[in-house]
Amino acid sequence: MSRAAAASPRLEYFDVLIVGAGISGIDLGYHLKKKQPGRTFAIVDGRDAIGGTWDLFRYPGIRSDADMQSFGFEFKPWTKDNAIADAREILDYLQEAIVENDLDRHLHLGHKVLRAAFSSSEARWTVTLKRVSDGEEFDVTCGVLFSAAGYYDYSGGYTPHFEGRDNFSGRIVHPQLWPEDLDHTGKKVVIIGSGATAVTLLPTMAAQAGHVTMLQRSPSYVLPVPRQDPIANTLRKLLPETAAWRLTRKININRQRLILALSRRYPKQVRRLIRRLNAGALPKDYAVDTHFNPRYNPWDQRLCVVPDSDMFRAISSGRASVATDHIVRFTANGILLQSGTELEADIIVTATGLNMLPFGGIDLQVDGQAIDLHDHLVYKSMMVSGVPNFAFALGYTTNAWTLKIDLVADHLCRLLAHMDRHGYSIVTPVVDDPTLVRGPFLDMDTAYIKRAMHLFPQQGSRGPWTVDQNYALDRARLHGPIEDPALNFTTGVVTSSATPREAAA
Repeated sequence: MSRAAAASPRLEYFDVLIVGAGISGIDLGYHLKKKQPGRTFAIVDGRDAIGGTWDLFRYPGIRSDADMQSFGFEFKPWTKDNAIADAREILDYLQEAIVENDLDRHLHLGHKVLRAAFSSSEARWTVTLKRVSDGEEFDVTCGVLFSAAGYYDYSGGYTPHFEGRDNFSGRIVHPQLWPEDLDHTGKKVVIIGSGATAVTLLPTMAAQAGHVTMLQRSPSYVLPVPRQDPIANTLRKLLPETAAWRLTRKININRQRLILALSRRYPKQVRRLIRRLNAGALPKDYAVDTHFNPRYNPWDQRLCVVPDSDMFRAISSGRASVATDHIVRFTANGILLQSGTELEADIIVTATGLNMLPFGGIDLQVDGQAIDLHDHLVYKSMMVSGVPNFAFALGYTTNAWTLKIDLVADHLCRLLAHMDRHGYSIVTPVVDDPTLVRGPFLDMDTAYIKRAMHLFPQQGSRGPWTVDQNYALDRARLHGPIEDPALNFTTGVVTSSATPREAAA
């Protein structure tokens, strides 16, 4: 999926500059093409490939953790048999979306955004880019800056300090920086972690390894799901492709909403159900309560899905196991645990989490003043108070990521059309309620999220300032009116190249 960056790209001014060529950037690019056809835009990315997360992560078995009928674009049906898709299938799907919608010519890969400064007098951003191929820095300008960079730090993942790490004689790898030359055939592998990455790695590596152990301090919820959705694949045989996809998408979205609602209202019953599913997929007399019975309620943290029970089948076969214990230190031959057990290992995989970074770490300034994001509130989960002509897309943690992205992209296009109709050049969310109680942008009991919330803008306790992990609520809010007392529109320099007729779509 790589595309070499042009040697001398013609980047000067765009109505909209999109930072990130992954799912979110492609989604907004499509919406702008269809709903704002007279508006100029570019999609820049510091990497030389599209796909974002799906191209960056190369660890064995990487796959979606949501069904592709929900995770795919609203404008492009997912037509493959697998509902839980691997990274290659997803990258092919994204490339198809680019080609089908003529987005190639808007892509400028190998260009990293370093900083962006907004001028109210000029009603535009000046954005400094660094061309990765030769290190040259240069400025471009835009009317609206959009972050589609997600919230992961692409430079590296999180690894805590492990006593004695330097004593280990084998190889230590982190999933975010997976080495191409790593051969685990016949080796003893220990995976530290219990999240989505760990439960993906375990069955995939177990197919060739001598043995794989997943070492966790405490259990996570693991839910077996079919890799292929029987409802989706049956409907595709009975109905036209688009009709089958739309019906499947609706069914799956509502099913996820129901599971989340039941988890919140009846946590004990849902916990028992998940335990029963786990016990049924594991050998008789397996210590389910030791290894698969979390201390927290379902959906207090994200559930891990395992397609076709692949993790449980690997454990049942004896090729893999789970150890629930605390690490004392690394040794020359493996890991010494608090229980006194020493896990032997040739390879240790630290699936210990990710580092979060808001908006790709871009240094933002407004009229010469640096923006400390944590001092600001998010507006409708897509803009930041006090930051003009800036929007972002961050998907759901309790549902398919792309559901939120589609809503944000559509709302931004409506916002731009509204500004054109009224001759506005600047839009800025302004906190209009001094009694708002502030809270973290994401309120989940997950270590990598809690570690980073001081870097992100905050949410407010009500109104458009809340961050709701709820597709139905967001759909109503983002499909609602554009005009809002909390939005300050300014007339002045009009930088858009779209005519009112073109922008009214």
